Amino acid sequence: MKAKVLSIAAVSLALASGYAFAQSSTVTGAAGGAVTGAVVGGPVGAAIGGVAGAIVGTAIDPPRQVVTYVREQPISDDSVVIRQRVVVGQPLPETVVVRRVPDNPRFAYAVVNHERVIVEPSSRKVIRILN
Repeated sequence: MKAKVLSIAAVSLALASGYAFAQSSTVTGAAGGAVTGAVVGGPVGAAIGGVAGAIVGTAIDPPRQVVTYVREQPISDDSVVIRQRVVVGQPLPETVVVRRVPDNPRFAYAVVNHERVIVEPSSRKVIRILN
């Protein structure tokens, strides 16, 4: 019973901490999940946390083709400067022009404060900031 409770706690913590790894890859998500799981549930928690972290990392991390496409786009007149800092997990203001990625409509991009950002189109939440 105790192992089951610890396993559930490890998975919950790993999934909740997934937002902290939003700009990371699957490997980082798995590693972070394993560390969180190990702290909570020992070796079993590490295994469960690693799997949960990898799932969260995969769900958030845009494919390489999307990153390449966005990096290749010129910084045009659509670039805007906003006062607030662009943060992964936070939505962009409505004043920012967001363009869909043609080959992968699950992702969009914008140029804000002279930085390219990949966003989730419907919520406008920042998924990744490209330097």
